Order: sequence, then structure tokens, then C-alpha cells
Amino acid sequence: MRALKLRRKVRRALGQARHAYRGRGKPRAHYLHVGKTAGTALKVALRPVATAGSYRLDLHGHEFTLAQVPAGERFFFATRDPIARFVSGFYSRQRRGEPPFVWSAGEVRAFQEFRTANELAEQIDSNPSARAAMRAIVHVQSPYSAWFGAPDDLLGRLDDLLFILRLERMADDFPRLLLRLGLEGRTALPAGDVGSHRGDPGVDRTLSARAVANLHAWYDDDYRFVELCESIAVDL
Repeated sequence: MRALKLRRKVRRALGQARHAYRGRGKPRAHYLHVGKTAGTALKVALRPVATAGSYRLDLHGHEFTLAQVPAGERFFFATRDPIARFVSGFYSRQRRGEPPFVWSAGEVRAFQEFRTANELAEQIDSNPSARAAMRAIVHVQSPYSAWFGAPDDLLGRLDDLLFILRLERMADDFPRLLLRLGLEGRTALPAGDVGSHRGDPGVDRTLSARAVANLHAWYDDDYRFVELCESIAVDL
């Protein structure tokens, strides 16, 4: 297993080196990977053409934030309805999806107590353990501000903003992104579950009215951010 991981790292490093060479002289465009917004699928589609268009694409991991994008360099990212992102994040981590593949101590406690996303969400307003779980589960714990800071931080970088995708309309937004990148018709999103890290379609993702109300309150700032992004995207 370690040897396989090492070979993958070597191949990835060699591929990045080749892309960097071919992309010399092109302006950079950074992809900010917000968890559970189809980022894996986007990177699978864009990695083979990272230097083939108008930009040299830097397809970052979850840890890379807007504050790390140098002034004057372009960036793009995707958003998703915060409650849908919560549900996806809960079940991704419950099945030990990345990153990382093992649970933290807080996640162990969370998944021992809450078997479904609905069980957790229904108790946010009354159970301290539920609120602790919301802060412990990877993806669930990370608001949009973890990548973008305050709304004014994004507004201050509008000149560098290349595009904002929305997961719920990805079929329309992805071709528009390719056009912006000079990659029209050069690649496509993966169709299979493996490439895009989609969850088990058999999982019951139903949320009660109480759960939805609790989540709207918990993710109030995230909803405000998504609304801001929607207003910005109209003019992009």
C-alpha cells in the first residue's frame, strides 16, 4: 500500500512538473476547492488540460484559501446550497471519505451518537453533543469563511475573480467555465461515482422541518455568502 501511494505521488509530481513547463508564460488561475462542491470531479476534468488553455491552472486542495492567491492572479471556485453540502459532508465522513480517511476523536463520538444527518440536525438547538458534532465532522465544520474570510475579502478581489460555479447548475456552468479558460470542448466532467466522489444513492437524505430550520440557523452566514456569490455571478 505504501509503495502504491509513493508511486502515485511520484507520477503526480512528474505530471505537475510537465504541466508547469508547458504552462510557462501563461497567467495563473487558481481553483479553490471548497469541500463537497464537486471539487474532485472538477479537478479530474481539468487536470489533463491544466496548461492547454489561456491559463496555467493551479488545482488546489481543501487547505488553500483566497488569502493565499497572489494579488493580480485569477481564481475560481464553486458553491452549493449549505444544507445540501451539510448532508453530503455528513455521509461522506460517515463512510470515512477523504480527507482524511480516518475519523478524528470528535468524529468517532459524533457517529456513535448520530446515525443520520437528520438525527444530528434535529438536535442542534437542544443538545450540546449535537453542536459539538457539528464542529467536529470534517466538511460539516467548515463554513465558506474558512476559504474566503469575510464577504468584504471576496469583494476586494473581484478584479481577480474569474468565475463562480454553482453545483446545482453545474451542467450549464462547467461549459461556461471552459469558455473562460480557453478550453471549450477540450474536457468533460466525469460521469462515474468514483471520479466525482458521489455518495451512496440509497442513503435516505430526508430532513424534517425541524432539522431544516436548525440548519438554516446554523449556516446563516453561509447562506448569506452564497447569496452574495449569486449576485456576483450574474455579472461574470
